[in-house]
Amino acid sequence: MGRYLGPSCRLCRKEGVKLMLKGDRCLASKCAILKRKLPPGSIPKRRVKVSEYGIQLREKQKVKRVYGLFENQFKKYFEIASRKKGITGEMLLILLEQRLDNVVYRMHYGSSRKMARQLVKHGHITVNDKKVDIPSYLIKEGDEIAVKEGSKKLISILESMKVLPRVGTVPWIEVDPDNLKGKFVYIPKREEIDLPVHEQLIVEYYSK
Repeated sequence: MGRYLGPSCRLCRKEGVKLMLKGDRCLASKCAILKRKLPPGSIPKRRVKVSEYGIQLREKQKVKRVYGLFENQFKKYFEIASRKKGITGEMLLILLEQRLDNVVYRMHYGSSRKMARQLVKHGHITVNDKKVDIPSYLIKEGDEIAVKEGSKKLISILESMKVLPRVGTVPWIEVDPDNLKGKFVYIPKREEIDLPVHEQLIVEYYSK
């Protein structure tokens, strides 16, 4: 399965929630889901009852699209989460939050996870003073993440950082916006992750 190359806003309308795929635009009045709440495509003449499988599928697709993963990548995370102690659905979301591209996004170095992934791939990010160009790299408690010295004047990063005063960062990540660095303080709990999904439905989907 290849990357989705169509309109990002179409995915938000399909899932019925903001997936934050276009960065600052998602926070503005131009957001497509605010202007057109109906899903893409023609309006059905009658209501179609969604099956239990369909509901589970939508939750899985929603999370997969938020973090920008392939199906096989997402399933791999689920398998890892299922082997960990704790509730599988919660462990899945926590693992996804530990991805380097997601942490870079949470620190507002990238206005979207897609942009954050590009920053990582292009070698602009360091972890504990070492360049890491693998978006799926899992950040551990206490790790320090920073923009490489030679990349601190990138316009895309400076523009993204302007969002920080309006949105703020998550409590498990400390950010020093002046020096473009931060620290992954602790592993987040499920109730701290601002993702409007029912992760148990994803567990049920893969349990069939």
